[in-house]
Amino acid sequence: MSDQQPMSIAQTPTPPYYAVIFTSLTRDDLTGYAETAARMVELAQQQEGFLGVESAREGLGITVSYWRDLGSISAWRQQAEHLQAQAQGKARWYSAYTTRIARVERDYQR
Repeated sequence: MSDQQPMSIAQTPTPPYYAVIFTSLTRDDLTGYAETAARMVELAQQQEGFLGVESAREGLGITVSYWRDLGSISAWRQQAEHLQAQAQGKARWYSAYTTRIARVERDYQR
């Protein structure tokens, strides 16, 4: 969710697993955004079924989080602090966003 996170490629298990792809455009005032984004990564890492996250922002922001199953994604979506961050994002930080959920069938690494 933030360009403040260390740059790395998530180490995911052998597929299948799921990816939540969050794509966003931000508004000009991002006060508190980086701190909230970092907290969401920290909180997601504590959730059952979380596998990893990758994020980049250069105008268009893309964050991909990886999850063991759809139940884990659903639980994360309903986590109380995450719900508060979602509401702040809608009201304050994002001019547009979309969330996509995909099942990862294959991955290739180098």
